[in-house]
Amino acid sequence: IAALPSCAGCKPVLRMGSSSNNKVDGDEIAATDNGNYIVDLHFTETIKNSPKMAADLKSLCGVVDHGIFSGMTTAVIIAGSDGVVVKTP
Repeated sequence: IAALPSCAGCKPVLRMGSSSNNKVDGDEIAATDNGNYIVDLHFTETIKNSPKMAADLKSLCGVVDHGIFSGMTTAVIIAGSDGVVVKTP
């Protein structure tokens, strides 16, 4: 995954413990209800082209799905330490 140009700046991390949160809370590999392993991508850079990244991930053998919601929204609400920002195209 990290070798894909569209995924530049990401580190794939195999999720350990519960599949319902993003915290390591166990010693076993987290799996979905269908028995698929969950790989979280930790980013050190901004995603440059999310539609391309989504397509590249989906085309990889063994990848069932991803959590990139590209092309499905009309606005993004971002909450952080600086407050709340609404971004629209």
